Amino acid sequence: MSSAGGVRADHPELGREQEYVSKLYRRLDELRAQSSERLDTALRATGGTPQARSERETAITMYTDQLAHLSAVENGLCFGRLDFDSDERRYIGRIGIFDDDGDYEPLLIDWRAPAARPFYLATAASPEGVTRRRHIRSRNRTVVGLDDEVLDLNAARPGAHEEVTGEAALLAALDARRTGRMKDIVETIQAEQDRVIRSEPGGVLVVQGGPGTGKTAVALHRVAYLLYTYRQQLSTRVVLVVGPNETFLRYISQVLPSLAETGVLLCTLGDLYPGITARRLEPPEVAEIKGREVMTEVLAAAIRDQQRVPDKCFDLAIDGDVLRLDRAVCEDARAVARRSGKLHNLARPIFDTEIIHALSLQLADRIGSDPYADDPLGGDDAPGDPQILAEADLAEIRRELREEPEIQAALDWMWPILTPRQLLRGLYASDDRLATAAPQLTEAERALLRREPGGGWSPADVPLLDEAAELLGEDNRPVDALAEKRRRARIAYAEGALEIMSGSASLDFEDEAESEILAATDLIEAERLADRHAEEARLTPAERAAADRKWAFGHIVVDEAQELSPMAWRLLMRRCPSRSMTVVGDVAQTGELAGTTSWQRALEPYVDHRWRLAELSVNYRTPAEIMAVGAEVLAGIDPSLRPPRSVRHSGVEPWRLRVEPTRLDECLVDVVSREVAEVADGRIGVIVPAGREYELGRSVTKALPEAAVGDQPDLERRVVVLTVRQAKGLEFDSVIVVEPGLIAAESRRGRSDLYVALTRATQRLGVLHTRPLPAALEGLRPLAAGEPSRAG
Repeated sequence: MSSAGGVRADHPELGREQEYVSKLYRRLDELRAQSSERLDTALRATGGTPQARSERETAITMYTDQLAHLSAVENGLCFGRLDFDSDERRYIGRIGIFDDDGDYEPLLIDWRAPAARPFYLATAASPEGVTRRRHIRSRNRTVVGLDDEVLDLNAARPGAHEEVTGEAALLAALDARRTGRMKDIVETIQAEQDRVIRSEPGGVLVVQGGPGTGKTAVALHRVAYLLYTYRQQLSTRVVLVVGPNETFLRYISQVLPSLAETGVLLCTLGDLYPGITARRLEPPEVAEIKGREVMTEVLAAAIRDQQRVPDKCFDLAIDGDVLRLDRAVCEDARAVARRSGKLHNLARPIFDTEIIHALSLQLADRIGSDPYADDPLGGDDAPGDPQILAEADLAEIRRELREEPEIQAALDWMWPILTPRQLLRGLYASDDRLATAAPQLTEAERALLRREPGGGWSPADVPLLDEAAELLGEDNRPVDALAEKRRRARIAYAEGALEIMSGSASLDFEDEAESEILAATDLIEAERLADRHAEEARLTPAERAAADRKWAFGHIVVDEAQELSPMAWRLLMRRCPSRSMTVVGDVAQTGELAGTTSWQRALEPYVDHRWRLAELSVNYRTPAEIMAVGAEVLAGIDPSLRPPRSVRHSGVEPWRLRVEPTRLDECLVDVVSREVAEVADGRIGVIVPAGREYELGRSVTKALPEAAVGDQPDLERRVVVLTVRQAKGLEFDSVIVVEPGLIAAESRRGRSDLYVALTRATQRLGVLHTRPLPAALEGLRPLAAGEPSRAG
């Protein structure tokens, strides 16, 4: 334990810390000015060799990143101090800052550095040489408060929590009003969280924790730590953070920049196929079918179904002649292409070669046996004469046959070049194709997959598109041909420019002496001039990774990972061949029908036993009064599961209010209005059944203009109406759960959804209902209509 306490506003220590913090900000301003000046110099530089241009681009990227990092740490630059028994003093902050005037002594130690770790781990029982830990609270550049912990067993403070460090600072952070954006926890990281954050990057680390344990914050701080410790390996390979939805990504978007990390790619599962933003809504039963691993077999069968042969034969009219393509020939060609082991699109040239070869022999035989046929070589062959065409002649025949539109059409029908989108659209749009490709599914399940083209893609489609891309193979010939065509056009333009310059020079220099002056064509070739003026997009590694389906990420963080289907796991494992991943979730909160209920079953097909589990057991967000309600629901999900321990009480008992169905909208508006008054400038989440989101949302937003509702609600509004799926990972000062019985009944995982809904609050929880409550909620304190919900 430790003795802790704050200082008065007029305490002399406040002034001394202000002086030091101001010194740090002056040094920060100097570093910004240096980076800005160097960036301006790099931007003004022009021309030079390709190497010089490459070095300039590298410098521009480096100084741009430096400025972004230095600007991101403006608020809360320095937040802690450690005093050691050796009289050493260390200041802890968001980045490391060094004294450039002396011996490069550290003025501020980056929180991720090993020297800063005692700030998070030191206790009275194991002080690690620390005599005092000071938390420095600031607003902008002004120090506004100090909290000291004296690590002295003799000064133990009754009531202190043994499982938390920096209790005063932690509780202050927890009691602060929500803003609609997640804040970093760099000032209040706890020991069990620190161990996860600093865990080695190799292999798959599963961070399992119940509501309020800080899983998401820990994962994001782990990203910042890994980039600090292994920057050379990870900065170019990029770290990917996958979240459950766009609302969640907006909610966490400021955490990593506040930790001076701006090069991380944040996206949802629906963003992981370049060129597609998958937002289509579909029934959970459909998403569950698409998420099954059997869909790999369905896609493979759908591709084979596209490798067709005619029922009998093709008659192809070529220059007035008719060539016959028998079914047997087509079957042989298909067998050869399949035996090659190449993917569908990459095997097409093999299939083409076999078919064209057969047609060329047929045509050659006719030329050699028909005395009236025009011989390409200018002679006549007698009927029955042996074939006299040389291999070069046959090659020319094959070349001409390839260019015949009718033959190309036949080849495209028998072995079409397919994109993943074409394959999936065609499969969904055809009862016959679904029946042929998916005999493993029931007729009812195939009917759920059936849909007409159009309407966009759903998140559950993205793993299927990615799988299809792996099975089809990418035919890059059209792209390469287009790039080469553009390159040749640039060269032709450069040649024209050089010719104009040469022509002008020949007119200017008519005497022999002047003609010895070097011309532009003597200094540079057209090809080099074209390459110099080629447009190169200036993309960050994260932007390049987002556009490249085959990018191998250095590390992947998956939040709400329990919601991933088997097909989604396949996609992510392909994106991370090194299997360096941080998987964050809680199997008790799994809401998706295809989601994960066992980390072992999800991961061992890819990493065998090479994964490790870290459990977070302390609930920092949810007060004990609310967590007791959640625990009742959790027991109904799985009696073997234990809820996390809450570190604080709010003093407000959760309540329930039953109203007549005809008055639900009216009473909801009334309850929300009263909660707005109770939480002052805090945030209120109204969690409703998915089927009633817009109906109830309209009522609330009509009465309260500051409220938000929709597919991507603005979380910075005072009141937000949203579904459980949208609420995953979020937190609010006050939460009102509407019709919990309907939420629990909407899905086979409805009790897990209810558990999520009830544990989003940091201070207050209320339940509004028209129908009987689930048994786990019957113990809530009843609230009479019009009674203040603040009553304890």
